[in-house]
Amino acid sequence: MIRSIFKLAYCIGFWLASIQICVAQQTNKWGDQHNGTYANPILPGDFQNTDVIRVAGDYFYISATKELSPGMMILTSRDLVNWRIIGHAVPDLTKISPRYNYDKMQGSTRGIWAGAIRYHNDKFYIYFTTPDEGIFMTTASNAEGPWSPLVQLIKASGWDDPCPLWDDNGKAYLVATHFSDNYKIHLFTMSPDGEQLTDTSRVIHQSKGSEANKLYKINNYYYHFYSEVTAEGRIPFMARSKNITGPYNETHQLMHKAEREPNQGGLVQTEKGEWYFVTHHGIAQWEGREASLLPVTWINDWPIWGKAGADGIGNMIWAAKKPGNDASAKPIQTSDDFRGKTISPQWEWYFQPRNDKWSLSIRPGFLRLYACKPLKPGVITQTPNVLTQRPLKLEQSIITLKMDVAHMTDGQIAALALFGKTSAAIGVTQIDNAKHFYFSGNDTKAEGPEITIANIWLRATWDANGLAHFFFSTDGYNYDPLGNAFTITNFGNYLGAKIGIFTANDTQESGFVDVDYFNYEVK
Repeated sequence: MIRSIFKLAYCIGFWLASIQICVAQQTNKWGDQHNGTYANPILPGDFQNTDVIRVAGDYFYISATKELSPGMMILTSRDLVNWRIIGHAVPDLTKISPRYNYDKMQGSTRGIWAGAIRYHNDKFYIYFTTPDEGIFMTTASNAEGPWSPLVQLIKASGWDDPCPLWDDNGKAYLVATHFSDNYKIHLFTMSPDGEQLTDTSRVIHQSKGSEANKLYKINNYYYHFYSEVTAEGRIPFMARSKNITGPYNETHQLMHKAEREPNQGGLVQTEKGEWYFVTHHGIAQWEGREASLLPVTWINDWPIWGKAGADGIGNMIWAAKKPGNDASAKPIQTSDDFRGKTISPQWEWYFQPRNDKWSLSIRPGFLRLYACKPLKPGVITQTPNVLTQRPLKLEQSIITLKMDVAHMTDGQIAALALFGKTSAAIGVTQIDNAKHFYFSGNDTKAEGPEITIANIWLRATWDANGLAHFFFSTDGYNYDPLGNAFTITNFGNYLGAKIGIFTANDTQESGFVDVDYFNYEVK
């Protein structure tokens, strides 16, 4: 299914060297096209609040994770198009606040917001904010981790979008927006190790909704990237100065408003000297905020995104020449056979999990999930130990879960879900020693046939509009529908919908299931 009707016909030719493809976005056109080009979005899911750097021949990308744990996802690439998830920077959200723990599950869509990743003195640095707790940082010798214990630089609410810069003389600085104080953007000096603010800061910019900060030093200019709300919408800008402390009086708009407002991300230069900007699309639909890759042209020392117009401002492009060629690249991780010793990095728990209620080692090759008692019966967002990953916005997605339900007990459910503001699930419920398939969604419930075997299969499918259907099977080949069609929704506050796997028991903490595999097909 085409996501949107073509807005423009194909421009003549491909972007080879300087010619660009100006096609409108299509659902079946994303990422690597395997012909030397790529199509936007490069990541058609909720890989939001991006920042990207290059270290030697490798690129590193971070994405905000809100209340999900582990927090602050880290990805890597060799060509800026094909990304692999390699880990997270924050293994335990309770180090930020106890309210993110499984026994409280408070602060939905708060948690880890946007941040910045930098590499300095042979070490990776990540800075980020939580809107209610303040500004934090962590470091690692390797991007995969382990990451150091969190250091809190500001203990106060109302801050977002921090970014550090180490100047050539070793002095360190941090920029951040105080959104609760009318979006004033502050510049702090820091200790050389980046772990302490050493002054009270100065305001270097303030405008309507000004945030999304990044700092760069390029060709003797200090550049402050930010976005603000204009008559066009939320628009990306650069300000520059010959001095790190400003004044940043020269400003330039980098791009006109485009579909879903690309406006926040990271500027990066390839080993060949080409420049690109990786941006999320700021307006979230059901899947959250997707990511796109835009070539950058420097005009009068301003980095213009996409295709530069006669006014010197960029315009969105939906396809272009790939920055590099990584013959070993694979699509981003989705499927899992649970044969690892640790949870694969595409997974995140909804809030901090109860670790005594899951295991990969008790039955090798299976994910064992013990039933947890929900904080609020029947509410998935108040149920501990929901394992999640991002659904992708594609022409067709099919996820299939194989599960051993032989050890369920009365009062227990085990399910595959799609959830955000609303939720739907297909699964198994046990009452009076009898197991049945069930569906719950759209304020309706449906019961399927009784189950007398151990292994069952659950399936969900959806299209680019987020219209989902649910199925069950007792042999893994023949699937029967159950329940009504369900329209996937996001959580609000820019957090995209999630796929969820869970088991719960409202009456007693008893029973478990073994998940054999999770398979994700796209068409």
